[in-house]
Amino acid sequence: MANDPDSKRLLWFLFAGSRGGLNRLRIISILKKTPLNTNQLAKELSLDYKAIQHHIKVLEKNNMITKAGEKYGIMYFISTFLEANMETLEEIEGKLDKSK
Repeated sequence: MANDPDSKRLLWFLFAGSRGGLNRLRIISILKKTPLNTNQLAKELSLDYKAIQHHIKVLEKNNMITKAGEKYGIMYFISTFLEANMETLEEIEGKLDKSK
């Protein structure tokens, strides 16, 4: 599954080729360290709660994160799909850092 061209294309689109990609990358970076809920992510990243909700929806729809729990207690984790493609994600992060 790793190094699959379709997966690579999806990751590039989500994190480098669309608006909000950098915020989605920041969310993933935090979730790699520790699972959090939407409110905790909003505080951690100093972003609007609604913006976090939007990015969470996009990441979940594209199988980048998974959730556990119900209602306000929902915790988000990085998905096994993303774990399998972590090398590609780190490559994207590296190229985005250089372009700053």
